[in-house]
Amino acid sequence: MARPRSPLLSRDRIVAAAIALVDAEGLAALSTRRLALELGVSGPSLYNHFATKDDLLEAVADAVTAQVDISPLGARPWPEALRAWAVSYRQTLAEHPNLVPVVAHGPGRRPHALKLADAVYGALVQAGWPPREATRIGALMRYFVVGAATGSFAAGFVDDPALYGADYPHLSDAHRLQSRRREIDEGAFETGLDALIAGLELRFAALPATRPA
Repeated sequence: MARPRSPLLSRDRIVAAAIALVDAEGLAALSTRRLALELGVSGPSLYNHFATKDDLLEAVADAVTAQVDISPLGARPWPEALRAWAVSYRQTLAEHPNLVPVVAHGPGRRPHALKLADAVYGALVQAGWPPREATRIGALMRYFVVGAATGSFAAGFVDDPALYGADYPHLSDAHRLQSRRREIDEGAFETGLDALIAGLELRFAALPATRPA
């Protein structure tokens, strides 16, 4: 009887395994030896697909970026599209928190990251934003979303009522924040996103009337 064949090693399979490993154990766990063990192959076989670990990390980051929904950009009014894209971007990063530091660098030569940047910039210019303003807005939104995904505000406070007693009278309920982490962090993101979009709408309304309809 023929022995079962192992699944064919491919770039996609390697990237998927790398993402799963980093999601579960963090970036420090990712090595050629460990990844080969997870895939059931020899370490050198990985180099047929990725010359270096950095090459692999670039592909991993781009695969995560590909999960961001850019379909609203250019298909909806720019405030609505920008909001939907930002929400999807943050959700994607929240699902892969250990990869945020890698995804945050770029786009470099990453195809999906470049496609995302092109979609954001193109939608803004098409809507009538001057190119310089569109560039700044793209950067602003990226700073905001990546910053929101980098860490938790609520998780930064310890669950110890005694700590916040007399010395910090305005933080008397701070020990409750951790237990409401998701609600607080998501609420903070939504509040910030609302403020950003509202401010951009005011700025857009003040642009010269020569912009495209």
